[in-house]
Amino acid sequence: MEFREGSLESLEMNPAFWRSKKVFITGHTGFKTGWLSLWLQDLGAEVTGYSLAPPTQPNLFELARVSEGMKSVSGDVRDLEHLQRVLREHQPEVVFHLAAQPVLRLSYVEPVRTFSTNVLGTVHILESVRDVSSVRSVVIITSDKCYQNLEDQRAYRETDRLGGADPYSASKAAAELVVATYRKSFFDTGKCAGKTGVASARAGNVIGGGDWAADRLVPDVMRAALEGRQLSIRNPNATRPWQHVLNPLSGYLALAERLYESPERFSESWNFGPDVSDCVPVATVLQRLRELWGPGLTWQFDAGPHPHEDTYLKLDCSKAKALLGWEPVWDLNRGLEATAQWYKAHQSRQDLRSVTLEQIRSFQSTQRLPEVPAR
Repeated sequence: MEFREGSLESLEMNPAFWRSKKVFITGHTGFKTGWLSLWLQDLGAEVTGYSLAPPTQPNLFELARVSEGMKSVSGDVRDLEHLQRVLREHQPEVVFHLAAQPVLRLSYVEPVRTFSTNVLGTVHILESVRDVSSVRSVVIITSDKCYQNLEDQRAYRETDRLGGADPYSASKAAAELVVATYRKSFFDTGKCAGKTGVASARAGNVIGGGDWAADRLVPDVMRAALEGRQLSIRNPNATRPWQHVLNPLSGYLALAERLYESPERFSESWNFGPDVSDCVPVATVLQRLRELWGPGLTWQFDAGPHPHEDTYLKLDCSKAKALLGWEPVWDLNRGLEATAQWYKAHQSRQDLRSVTLEQIRSFQSTQRLPEVPAR
């Protein structure tokens, strides 16, 4: 598919599409997948999740009672035979693959697990999908860190070179190569030709309530604030494409719909990131969070030494905007407000399933999408 600037098709995400759709999500006990699972449940989809136990304590999966509205299967994407059996049993129409080792700094400590989960896990989900005729749409989520980052102040497009200076980034670049290879070798030809759309989605540095991962800025900040201790900051000048988790998730949903309807047109790689104005340094995010949280949020600079991390990264999302009609709905300020509100709700022991669903519905109403009829 040739990308042309200005070829807006105004497709967006359509809530009605998801009613009664059979959806399979890998890694559903994680942070981003918890939000996706709840959103799909609220849209009326029949959701099945396949994952190991939640990766942190506490975690969104348990706090927001994500499993209440879906089928939850315990499994490891590195176990090909089990994954194949579960997919055949549930016969999904749409597959979202998000199971991963998602922490860059941990990849230095556990490089073998990082590569086996992120690369071989991607091979296994695509290999499993090949033999399940019900699947029409597959979205493989990788990362914005899959690009060879030259730190030259430009935003990366989907056609830019892949690479990685650390095990995590390299594993995500390798996963992208796996997707492209499987698509060309098995889904563009043979019995899957024209039937199953396969695309990859690249996003990173998402924020939102319920993220408790170590070595991520916002979870580290919120953890320190809740515990009343000072936070150590590694690199206050690092610039990242910050966005609320619902922004890229809306892109994944829109992409899955387009793949379902026109697999031959949309089976490509896609960037989902914030506008340039929201690509800001760590220090800017810290200052805004302190304003939103109030007293008790303090930090100090930790000079290290630390493992290598890129200091500058931006995505060019003009392709998704033009061909999917996708836009980042919540800017950074709104995303930080929602994030702080969620952790304050946690602090005051509110019903976090209700809080999370309310934020999803608020986001969806901001999109001015049609209402989903009551079930």
